[in-house]
Amino acid sequence: MGKKKDSDPDSKEYGEAAQFDPTFHGPIHNRSCTDIICCVLFMLVILGYMVVGIIAWLYGDPRHVLYPRNSTGSFCGIDHNKGKPNVFYFDLLQCATSTNVIAAALNGLQCPTTQVCVSECPKIFWGLTDYLGLPAAAFNQSLCNPSINLTTTTLSVTEIVDKELCPFFYTPTTSVLGRCLPDVTALGQIPDYFSEIPNLPPSLNASLMNSTQDVVNSFNAKDVGVRIFEDFASAWPWILLGLVISMLVSMLFLLLLRFTAPVMVWLLILGLLGAGGYGIWHCYWEYDNYKTRAVSITDIGFTTNLEVYLQTQETWLAFLIIIAVAEAIILLTVIFLRKRILIAIALIQEASRAVGHMMSTLLYPLVTFVLVLVCVAYWGITALYLATSGAPIYRVVALNVSQGDCERYNGTQECDPLNFNSSSAPGCPSARCIFIRYNDEGLLQRNIFNLQIYNAVAFLWCVNFVIALGQCTLAGAFASYYWAFSKPSDIPYFPLSSAFIRTLRYHVGSLAFGALILTLVQIVRILLEYIDHKTRSAQNPCARFLMCCLKCCFWCLEKFIKFLNRNAYIMIAVYGKNFCVSAKNAFFLLMRNIIRVVVLDKVTDLLLFFGKLLVVGGVAVLSFFFFSGRIPLPGETFRSENLNYYWMPIITVAIGSYLIAHGFFSVYNMCVDTLFLCFLEDLERNDGSQERPYYMSKNLMKILNKSNKGAK
Repeated sequence: MGKKKDSDPDSKEYGEAAQFDPTFHGPIHNRSCTDIICCVLFMLVILGYMVVGIIAWLYGDPRHVLYPRNSTGSFCGIDHNKGKPNVFYFDLLQCATSTNVIAAALNGLQCPTTQVCVSECPKIFWGLTDYLGLPAAAFNQSLCNPSINLTTTTLSVTEIVDKELCPFFYTPTTSVLGRCLPDVTALGQIPDYFSEIPNLPPSLNASLMNSTQDVVNSFNAKDVGVRIFEDFASAWPWILLGLVISMLVSMLFLLLLRFTAPVMVWLLILGLLGAGGYGIWHCYWEYDNYKTRAVSITDIGFTTNLEVYLQTQETWLAFLIIIAVAEAIILLTVIFLRKRILIAIALIQEASRAVGHMMSTLLYPLVTFVLVLVCVAYWGITALYLATSGAPIYRVVALNVSQGDCERYNGTQECDPLNFNSSSAPGCPSARCIFIRYNDEGLLQRNIFNLQIYNAVAFLWCVNFVIALGQCTLAGAFASYYWAFSKPSDIPYFPLSSAFIRTLRYHVGSLAFGALILTLVQIVRILLEYIDHKTRSAQNPCARFLMCCLKCCFWCLEKFIKFLNRNAYIMIAVYGKNFCVSAKNAFFLLMRNIIRVVVLDKVTDLLLFFGKLLVVGGVAVLSFFFFSGRIPLPGETFRSENLNYYWMPIITVAIGSYLIAHGFFSVYNMCVDTLFLCFLEDLERNDGSQERPYYMSKNLMKILNKSNKGAK
């Protein structure tokens, strides 16, 4: 009888309610390892992941990406090109028209134009003016192909230009990651400069004029990036100060929720009802304004101009009905579920107290961030080494297939860039020996794709495991707070570190099991996105609809798996059972209290959303007034006039504030979820008698009209 009396009236018959255990006083310490098979499998995958990394490190050559290369395939800045760290492109516009984009990315912007290693990038405008003079007087030897000696060559200036052994013009450039890219600030002077060059062919002059704007457009992003980097270099201390302020505001907001949560929640609810009331009035006002007009939706018919529909009476009547129904639903929900809203508010206040007693939990997201960063770095480095594990393959490619006998040079003939010359491709003066791809004929190279798949899957599994480790650790710490009968005196010492060690010692297998399920769903979603991208042009409306339904279903499945895993980790942290049992117990416990779950989830989401809005919006507005110069500092400490784009520090501070607030609030959200599950277990286990006292706060007992009979 006592069990029925104390059960939640909204509970359903989902499993058996938790039974009273006189030995239970919080997270169980006498536990054993769980899901050992999955733990062994995860360790083997990690071991294999390390082997893949070692293989990639042994056979990969990241110099293909880190160092630029000249036309002969030699790296600039090392070996015999030491002292020449930059690569100079004779005609950089050909890079933009090159179709070998992937190869260019892997090979350091390798493109079908002559490239030479130089000690310094040219800083001036220069154009060839004397086609009849001596080559040594016409060209700069340091910018020519090393195969030609201008003082001893028998070639004429015209022949040197035709063979692309020396550049016939260049513009001011700047070194960006070892590449001589145009200095955009000086490109506007190119037309004026070349228009003054005597004896310049008209066709060449027109080509230069037309290409100037292309160069400006192509490298405008680079120039903007340099200016942004300068802004960050001068404003980084103040950006850091803004992030510190956002951290303090987030922490203060969470700590003050124990006092302000009721006021904020009811203000938000009243604000929502007030906004709905204004919407009803505005729709009625618009409806009354169009009452005398004869235009209706039937007269307009179908049109893509949606503003036309806003000028009809029927549209505003439909809006009025929809908003009125939504307002009525919200109002009735607040009236009939006010008790559960009070429970949600009390749990939010209790979570604020728990965080206040265990401030170290707010710093734990840094541990998760560092571990995720390690996973991302390992994945990226391994992928880079695997992608460059084969020897580079060069093939003859004709830049102009319509010239001479160039049609037969379509990238099938291999070549050696060190020995390639005009005789290697007779009849095709525009032929070049360029990088195509890395060799994939060896045993390792034939399995590069499989190793990259393994790298990606292991990366997803590791990241999901790290996130699961953080959730289970925080759940163990907050559960020890709830099940402390006299708070804070009964809270164990170092609850966070104890929960972390306990989780790593006993439940790696369970966390790996939950992370594996989530990883499999994410892999399916990635495959669906890949298939959709590859077959989009061939899909009919039915196939597109089916693909959209599949992606939507697996998106919902991923959200559900995350929700189930989160609550399963809480049960694992408290009771130490395996993943399947914990997931089942958590699911049934939530289903027995489904109304409370929905109310708590929505109230918490609303409050935390308002908190993020307050933190991010407040810090962003403050940074706007500061970086725009509206809040000047005394002296010459910082001047906003020195910034090229003052909005970039503002955006950086806003994004950083959001990430910081999200990290703090994720801890708080985990605290609320943990206390909620413990609260539901407390209701089922105990009845308030001396033998079975409640562990919940006095505020919660007051809301539920319960009390501990033996309490003073």
